[in-house]
Amino acid sequence: MKNAKKLRSAEWFDTPGYYGFSRKAWLRSEGFGRHIFDGKPLIGVCNSWSELNNCNAHLRQVAEAVKRGVWAAGGVPLEFPTISLGEMFLRPTSMLLRNLMAMDVEESVRGYPMDGVVLLCGCDKTTPAQLMGAASADIPAIMVTGGPMLSGQWRDRKIGAGTDGRKLFDLFRQGKLTEEEWCEIEGCIARSAGHCTVMGTASTMASLAEALGMTLPGCAAIPAPDSRRLEIAEHSGRRIVEMVSEDLRPSRILTLAAFRNAVRVDMAIGGSTNAVVHLLAIARRVQVPLTLDDFDRLSRSTPCLVNVKPSGEYLMEEFHAAGGVPAVMRRILPLLDGECLTVTGRSIRENVEQAECWNDAVIRPVENALSAEGGTAILRGNLAPDGAVIKQTAASPHLLRRRGRAYVFENYAEMQRQIDDPGLPVDENSVLVMKNCGPKGAPGFPEWGHIPLPRVLLERGVEDVVRISDARMSGTSFGTVVLHVAPESAVGGPLAAVRTGDEITLDVPARSLHLHVAEDELGRRLAAFEPPPPHYTRGYGKLFLDHVTQANLGCDFDFL
Repeated sequence: MKNAKKLRSAEWFDTPGYYGFSRKAWLRSEGFGRHIFDGKPLIGVCNSWSELNNCNAHLRQVAEAVKRGVWAAGGVPLEFPTISLGEMFLRPTSMLLRNLMAMDVEESVRGYPMDGVVLLCGCDKTTPAQLMGAASADIPAIMVTGGPMLSGQWRDRKIGAGTDGRKLFDLFRQGKLTEEEWCEIEGCIARSAGHCTVMGTASTMASLAEALGMTLPGCAAIPAPDSRRLEIAEHSGRRIVEMVSEDLRPSRILTLAAFRNAVRVDMAIGGSTNAVVHLLAIARRVQVPLTLDDFDRLSRSTPCLVNVKPSGEYLMEEFHAAGGVPAVMRRILPLLDGECLTVTGRSIRENVEQAECWNDAVIRPVENALSAEGGTAILRGNLAPDGAVIKQTAASPHLLRRRGRAYVFENYAEMQRQIDDPGLPVDENSVLVMKNCGPKGAPGFPEWGHIPLPRVLLERGVEDVVRISDARMSGTSFGTVVLHVAPESAVGGPLAAVRTGDEITLDVPARSLHLHVAEDELGRRLAAFEPPPPHYTRGYGKLFLDHVTQANLGCDFDFL
């Protein structure tokens, strides 16, 4: 009990008077013996399991493995739930609720008697939400991501959920796949629990949690059904008990240098554009001055090495077999701050300097990189004064410099109504522009930015055109798609002034996005702008609209 006084949980249990007694009695009502109070650290197991979230549907089993590790190391594991954000099922978008989940995690960790916490996540928004909440609560924390699902298999073709699904759907839209073939694909593209098995947002954020130093090395890419997923969960349970005794908190790990390492890794893996908004949000929770300019500067000097869809040809199973994130980090170690502390208690350098790459085709050597620059580029110009992003490694090279006439959709519903119109007046030089899809406009900043190719273009054999919006897009998507335009159109950003027929120049090498409208004319259009009516007048939706920041600031709430 002498040691227990040093524990945070002792504030609940080792106190004189009635409440210390009653709290112990209430916990013993769950069947625990009194020995759990003998100076043992209480470890929260924050579980985002849900049957409405296929990515996280296996986390009950992962939680049991964590608990084995906690018990073995002399701690007491206490599992608790939070809301779970299922990317495919939540309307209007899971991004609307990322901040709510972050608040749920923060307040649960802050309010309950735990000395450390193990974060169990997987689906796109669950990983950043838990990191945001844990960073704000700032007690010892370690993350165990859920891992990618098994690769899909259709006939003789290995397919990845998201990326290949979109390509096959375009074939189905054109009548090149039958209803029966489409049904076959539905039954075999996602063969297990776990997140998408391409370098989408979930794989990216798991990789960046590892790059930040918040997971054990090698955690990100182990497939969800792989027994090694449970083994690393057990090791994480053991490690969090040690972290409590070391008082190793997120604030010691999540430094500016650590975030810059994560940005480097993001560029090297060809990560999702969504990583930009999530890393900015996590950084602001610990008052780290990460900016869009950091992303662009680091992208220009970081080669893209990981040959995984949508930027490459392989899937996450091959990435894991090739060596995963440790192999990537070793290859770019001269570009990283190797002294950054991690949850292992050791530095990044110590964690990865012996890591091997077992397949140079999947994780390229630096001298044979997929591209000399990183996966994401930051654009600026009179159309995006506060920035926009593009995944240049998943774009068409011939479109990275392009001037064309805009065809404007005022909102997502209008785009859906018109996109298959056989008379849509667009060609391969058109620039498709979609408004009112940002944090306030959509609302919630949904993944609508991957505007489907109009049917008239598909039928002509056109495979890509420039697309611009203030939306996000799934990290599994591909094409020459400009996203996160800030300020968004719904708050009167320049995107609101674009009209069909205006000319726009995209120049990715010059990092430029320019609307060819005279300054005085642009000013007149914006002066006449009237904001759309709010989507919500009560509840969490109103809280979101009143307090969410723009994309370039991470879309967190201003008061957090």
